[in-house]
Formats: sequence, structure tokens, C-alpha cells
Amino acid sequence: MVRVATVFSGIGAPEEALKQLGVEHDIVFACDNGERELKKTYDEIIEDTEGMSYLEQLNYVNELYDKTKKVNYVKKSYFANHPITEDRWFEDVRFINGDNYNNKVDLFIGGSPCQSFSTYGKKKGFEDTRGTLFFYYANLIEKIRPSVFIYENVVGLKTHDNGNTWQRIRDRFDSLEYDYYDFELDAQDYGLPQIRKRVFVVGFDKKYGIGKYDAPKKLKLEKIAADYLDNNVDIKYYLGKKGFEWVTTPAKHQGRSRINRDIIGCQTANQQFNWTGDFRLEEPTDELRNSEQVYVGTYSGDACDEFKGRKCVARKLTPIECIRLMGFEDFKFDPEVSEKNIYRQSGNSIAVPVLKALLKDIIKTMNW
Repeated sequence: MVRVATVFSGIGAPEEALKQLGVEHDIVFACDNGERELKKTYDEIIEDTEGMSYLEQLNYVNELYDKTKKVNYVKKSYFANHPITEDRWFEDVRFINGDNYNNKVDLFIGGSPCQSFSTYGKKKGFEDTRGTLFFYYANLIEKIRPSVFIYENVVGLKTHDNGNTWQRIRDRFDSLEYDYYDFELDAQDYGLPQIRKRVFVVGFDKKYGIGKYDAPKKLKLEKIAADYLDNNVDIKYYLGKKGFEWVTTPAKHQGRSRINRDIIGCQTANQQFNWTGDFRLEEPTDELRNSEQVYVGTYSGDACDEFKGRKCVARKLTPIECIRLMGFEDFKFDPEVSEKNIYRQSGNSIAVPVLKALLKDIIKTMNW
């Protein structure tokens, strides 16, 4: 039984990877604030909770999140797909007492929010409060002392601020007494038709004496994006004239949209809205031709030879297609979670096949 804990847990890609590998595991705890922001700063909360017990402090923090009047939709999706109870869920990584879990976790996984370092973000790094969350993750490693940790983030982390940000992260990892190894792994190299390169840091407690440790071997890509798509989707996913012209005209979308790629671009939190991300051109059916909301146009671009100079329709990827294209299987949808939130949750997740490759090697190395 592998004891796993995650922070910045999202919809549970590590837990999904373990399930697909058939590895019996117990979720010690998970944590995600669902992209909700508190008005009070960390220091203000610490001042307000001075003298409180740990449980009282947690209740206080949970009440602050309740007062935002925003629902934690990430939590709803996580609970719909993984066996966990309320007492094992945390809203805020900053208020987890790692001492309570000392030597109770085999595998600790997290990827602090990437917007601070991403090419899609403002690249403020540690000046952004989201960037500082890395240190809470590292502090938990120090307190919990998991046998193995995995840290994930965008590759821009390594070049941000001329490499100074990455050096600060390495310095913190150096202080933890772990043998750690970093790799840049792309989802398309591990069986998933998506261009998604990420930095993964794998750390082993020095007491295990792990020597050389290499990145998992690359796998042959045997499927294309179309293999993950449904043959019939609701008419609501098809675009009108403005949307069709946007996604099929490079001068309009300027690289923000892609059509009929065998290997899709990197999924992002804002995909499908404002016609951003990957889209599909299809042969129009009679229903689509007769619909007032769907535009049947002539494709005149160069990105898709199949429809060049032909009448066709364009559609979004559906939420379940995006989830599949992150490597999830049999994903369950909470009825309260909107499609917009599912798109965000998919784009913010870790690619499951990459985690499977990493975890398979880690389990073999640790003889679990």
C-alpha cells in the first residue's frame, strides 16, 4: 500500500496514474483552494489565529474561504473521482501542519501554480504570491519527510530571472537532504498526443542511498488526437460565423487557435473560450447545415489539407475530450461543476501518462 499525499492537487492526476497502474494506494491528504483568493494576507491570518489550536486555525481559514462566496469546484471534481473524506482535504497549503504527517507519507507530489513562470503569464516569479507557494511545498517536504517527492512546473521556471529563480529552488531542495533529479518531459514522448513539456523534480530521501536515476524511457506515440474524440457531439459545441472565421484565419487568431492537429498544442486553463486552443473541422451533416447557429464555411487555409477549398464546420473540443487528452479514464463529472471549470481543470492538470512513466520507475526503484 503506497501512502500518497498531494498539494495543488487539481483533479488528481497522480492518483489517477496510480489507479491506472493498478497500484494499491491510500490518500493521506490532498489540498487545493480551487483558484479562490482570500482578502486577508497570510500574516494577517497568523495574527488573527494567535493562541488558537491547530484545528481552530483550520476552521478559521475554511470560514474565510466560505466568506468568498465562491465554490471550490476543483474539490468537487476531486471528490467525484477519488476516495477521500473531508478530514483529509485541505483548502490552503499554507496551513497544513506537516509535523502531523511525519513519516506517514511514502509519496508526496505537487506542482505550485505555474502562472508566475509561464510564457502565458506575467512572469513575476517569486514577486507573485503564487510563486512563493513553492516554499510551502518545500517546507512540507522538510516536515513530512516523505520517502519520495515529485515536483512539477513549467519549463519557464528554469530560465526565469536569468536562472536565478531556478537556483533558489535548487538551493531549497539542497537543504532538504534528498537526492533529487530534474527532467524536462514532454507528454507526446509518453504516449499522449499533446505537446506539453514540463519540468519534473524527483527526490529520494538520502537514507535510501539512491545513486544514478534517469528519466523514464520514452514511449512510441501510437495514437493521434482524433482517437480521443467522439463521433457525435452536441450541436452547442459548433461555431457560428465569427468563431469559424477566427479559428481558420491565422491573421485573426495569431497562433491562439489550432485545427485538426494529430498532436494537439498544450492545453491551458483558458482553452476553448474566446476560441483559444485546439478545434476541429468536420464535414457538415444535414442537421448542422440546417442549423441557424452553426456556420458552414469554405476553408481556405493551409493547416488542414483535408478540407482545403471545401465546405466544412468548426467545433470546440468537448470537456470530456479535453479530459481524455490529459490521459484520464472513466472521469466522473460533478453536476455542479460547469463546463468552463472542467476546461480550466483539464488545462491545469498534469499529464497522467507522464506521471505513470515516472511512478512506474519510482515504484521499481523503491521496491514498493
